[in-house]
Amino acid sequence: MSVTANLPLRCWAEIDLAALERNLRGIRAALPGQIRYVAVVKADAYGHGLPQIAARLMHAGADLFAVANLAEAASLREVGPDWPILILSPILPQEDRYLAELNVAVTVSSAEEVARFSSVARDSRRPLNVHLKIDTGMGRLGVWHEQAEAVYQLIHDAAGLRLAGVFTHFSSPDDDPEFTALQRRRFLLALARCPGLDTADLLVHADNSAGIETLEIGGPFNAVRVGLLQFGILPRPGTLLESVHAEPVFSFRTRVGLVKNLPRGTGISYGRTHILARDSRVAILAAGYGDGIPRSASNRAQVLLHGQRCPVIGRVTMDQTIVDVTDLPAVAAGDEAVLVGRQHDDEIGITEFSRWGDTIPWETLCSVTKRVPRLYRTQLGL
Repeated sequence: MSVTANLPLRCWAEIDLAALERNLRGIRAALPGQIRYVAVVKADAYGHGLPQIAARLMHAGADLFAVANLAEAASLREVGPDWPILILSPILPQEDRYLAELNVAVTVSSAEEVARFSSVARDSRRPLNVHLKIDTGMGRLGVWHEQAEAVYQLIHDAAGLRLAGVFTHFSSPDDDPEFTALQRRRFLLALARCPGLDTADLLVHADNSAGIETLEIGGPFNAVRVGLLQFGILPRPGTLLESVHAEPVFSFRTRVGLVKNLPRGTGISYGRTHILARDSRVAILAAGYGDGIPRSASNRAQVLLHGQRCPVIGRVTMDQTIVDVTDLPAVAAGDEAVLVGRQHDDEIGITEFSRWGDTIPWETLCSVTKRVPRLYRTQLGL
């Protein structure tokens, strides 16, 4: 066995798979019974680790998985050979020949894609599932809602293509309910203009974690795309997550590498970004922006040490971060410091941590680097 395998951890992330499963069950229980659960696991399952997260979500009863690209779909196929997969992003022309082999559903936004995918189905002699995406105002992927009927008709007439779903993406469900309502109306009108479209046989989805509580019951919608929510993170206050009491799945931890005393007037870190106003005791943490602590959190963030909040002082560097522990004389090298997560009676949430870095939880999770091992807790604990 290599020396590396036996080394103690300097910085790590803990992923609570039992909490993930409880979250899925709670979210599903809060939704109407006919609503299918589309687990969004793109970007390495939001930095949590695709194989481990997908395996637990399969065990917990996710209906379908959504990924960003073909490479992610191929990785997911190794976990679930027969599980339904939807690729949300455009397929590159150079990737077309792999679609039949991976047996995935693809997103269609244009007439050109319809022609390409029909050719794939014809050459492989296998039907190809497609989801028609309708742009209702986000301006990114999808056929513009006023032209959706034409692309729908092309799919309907194309040899080898099977329309398996239709969907849209709300641009700002977390802070613009009026525009979200307009997008929903545009989507429904676009569906109504498609002749012979039977939504009963399709997966119809528009709502994601941020807008799940606005899901219209009784209409054609029969699925929701759940990403951040399943990891116990509120996209905004007041979402469904509060009622199901979902738990954070992710925590981010490091250790104290060195403790030292510094006199008043010392300039901390590069560029003397913090001048000590008193004689101080500081702890140098064994993690920096090379691990996922944003440089913009310099002189702003806090960490938990011995259950107490300690301010980051000076500039976050690639491999170290300095915190003031003057009021915690017991802190010593080797102690655990919590960047995100709970320690004793206090907790730093991913949203608070992200705010210190002038970013959002989605980016924070994806920015924790590969240098940081992921440790998986598996006990169900129900």
